[in-house]
Amino acid sequence: MSLLSYETSKNMLDLLEVPKLRYENVPLSDALGRILACDVVAEYNDPKFPTASMDGYAIKYADQELSTLTIVGINPAGNDEQRMLQEGECIKTFTGSKMPEGADTLLPIENVEAVDGQIHIAQKVAKGFAVRAVGEGYKAGEVLIREGSRIGFVEIGVMAALNHVHAKVVQKPRVAVVATGSEIVDLGKTAQNDAQIRSSNNYTLAALFRAAGAQSVQLGVVGDEKAAILKELENGLACADILVTTGGVSVGDYDFVKDIVPRLGAEVIYKGIAIKPGRHIMLAKRGEKFIVSLPGFAYSSSVTAILYVLPLIAKMLGKEQPYSVVAAKLKEPFRKKTNMTEFRACNVCVEDGEYFVDFAGKKEGSSAILINLLGESALMVSGEEDQTLEAGTFVNVILLNEF
Repeated sequence: MSLLSYETSKNMLDLLEVPKLRYENVPLSDALGRILACDVVAEYNDPKFPTASMDGYAIKYADQELSTLTIVGINPAGNDEQRMLQEGECIKTFTGSKMPEGADTLLPIENVEAVDGQIHIAQKVAKGFAVRAVGEGYKAGEVLIREGSRIGFVEIGVMAALNHVHAKVVQKPRVAVVATGSEIVDLGKTAQNDAQIRSSNNYTLAALFRAAGAQSVQLGVVGDEKAAILKELENGLACADILVTTGGVSVGDYDFVKDIVPRLGAEVIYKGIAIKPGRHIMLAKRGEKFIVSLPGFAYSSSVTAILYVLPLIAKMLGKEQPYSVVAAKLKEPFRKKTNMTEFRACNVCVEDGEYFVDFAGKKEGSSAILINLLGESALMVSGEEDQTLEAGTFVNVILLNEF
């Protein structure tokens, strides 16, 4: 079987057209983690007027030469202060309060001694001290958050300050997941014998896709029966933008998925990539919908889902990158076993601002060992031409802690 190179498959994936972005308005409290669909622009200056940044006394800077000033009032936060400060006067003003007209400086409480309605200045300050200028935070018309940004807690706070009740966000693409194989037993079902395998792939992948910003549709498990698989795949295409299957794409007698996908009227874009794990992966398209058929082993399906499904989700969300790739230095030698592009589970850490990888605790064996991705794990990429890589060699690493 002729295998496509990983780089070629990645380039082809990047060139695929996906449906146009779809938008919706959601309550601001529900917008965390969503992708912003429009710029957030300031409608006014912040602050709108000179504001005290600490507790103290609003004064005229030049009046510090008088040493003693008369307290003519109190100005709490939220007060619409209208008094005009005169020479030799001060107004006790609190953090966040509008500065009185005529005042240009704030004397901190600890810099003065207040006695009988007057303050005695013990320590002078610079002109404009502790006064927030108009527009210090942002100015009217300034773009504060760019379209395409992922909404985090800071973005929520900024939009709340701007009185945004709702946020316009990109609709989440729907990704349906189905596991195939008569040997697979879904959660809650009773296994017929010890040779059967408890289903995990569909739950692992559904969680992965949700972490990447998609809406997961859990279709469960279907056995190795062609009619049942065909019916379940049609159902998946009807309810999702991307249909992901696991199992049934290799060369075994019961690997039916690879033959059924074309019968759905889908165009097979490619099948078989020179990667380890997951070389039997298949990508197909019907109309504006995609089918990604992954291997059945847990580690294989997870890695290939990261490589081939997350980029589709990212494109449908308008995100530039599906995951972060960093250059890291090997702490120990690495010996490649094949002439394919390999994705090896590794440990990643940062020391003195530099990424390092090692393989401590990572088990050798088949592509079924999902626990290799527990903890601070990442995927180290080694190319087709790589062989033995010495300690200190820089390698590309896909980070798995945030998508």
